[in-house]
Amino acid sequence: MYTETELVKIAKRENNKKRSYLVVNRLQGKHIPVSPKEALQMFGALAELIKKSYLTEKLLLIGFAETATAIGAALAAELDSYYIQTTRENIADVGYLYFSESHSHATEQKLVKEDIDHIIDKVDRIIFAEDEITTGNTILNIIGILERRYPDRVKFSVASVLNGMNPEARRIYEEKRIDIHYLVRTDHDTYGNRAETYIGDGVYHKANITSGPLQVPVFPAGRYLDARRLVKGRDYLDACRGLWDQAKDFLASKAGSVLVLGTEEFMFPALYLSCQMEKMGITVKCHATTRSPIAVSREEDYPFRERYELKSLYDRNRITYIYDLQPYEKVIIVTDAGDGWKEGIISLVNALETAGNSDIRIIKWN
Repeated sequence: MYTETELVKIAKRENNKKRSYLVVNRLQGKHIPVSPKEALQMFGALAELIKKSYLTEKLLLIGFAETATAIGAALAAELDSYYIQTTRENIADVGYLYFSESHSHATEQKLVKEDIDHIIDKVDRIIFAEDEITTGNTILNIIGILERRYPDRVKFSVASVLNGMNPEARRIYEEKRIDIHYLVRTDHDTYGNRAETYIGDGVYHKANITSGPLQVPVFPAGRYLDARRLVKGRDYLDACRGLWDQAKDFLASKAGSVLVLGTEEFMFPALYLSCQMEKMGITVKCHATTRSPIAVSREEDYPFRERYELKSLYDRNRITYIYDLQPYEKVIIVTDAGDGWKEGIISLVNALETAGNSDIRIIKWN
């Protein structure tokens, strides 16, 4: 169905001593622009693997921020399960279960404790949704926290598009009776060496936060549903349909090419809206901003040529990035950022304008 050669590109992480490389899935819709139909088809193929295995069980899907939030939401919608994503953002008036993702640029992850307390006795199994698993240590970390807090309450499984676990890692999972589901097996033996060969001589743009009023139209959408809190997958899908119903006139386009951009953890709504536009016959690509600092390079086989540094829409003190922007006839930014988004959105708009885009619109859903 899918192969490692078809999906995987290797990039060089910047300033990360724990892992020098990043596995980039060209169909995921995170770092590389993708047809939304292709991304959702891949997520659907993974959902079918899970569906066959747990026909009688009540499931909670947990999607990992930031790269797997759209995967987790898509799986939960297809399986009609409960869903919550991990987050690195701050949510008012809640407690957290904290765990770490050791090889990531931003290591701290959180789950809303009250939501897990509420759902733990209503499900039979928790399935962790990831884009790619290598050692499996991050998931073992959170399973250990959950088992200590909720002993003998649920079973655990893992679902990922890519799986690079070595025999020892797989043996540990088998001993712990953690089921593993994936679409493509990857071999990481050469990834580190390949990443080290890249020169990193691409184009790097610093964040441009020139002050002044935002000169692009903003559509404030209502009936927001936050997947950082516990939701039913189908309810989240219905909320995204409601977002489309509210914004489709704002989105409607006869443009020859459209880019729809999500922001950091907020990926699935952008993917959903872009898919609806694609169904109308519009040529659409979708991807998202990211926390990951990736080197860019001119080598022919390297996935990224140009990097734009941004201010985060969620935290003015955080740097984020977007890669290989191209000129489109229209760009739609879809975000759930709060009121402190000004510097972040200005830096993103400035990056898009630098890349040759002039018709830029924003949907703000919160």
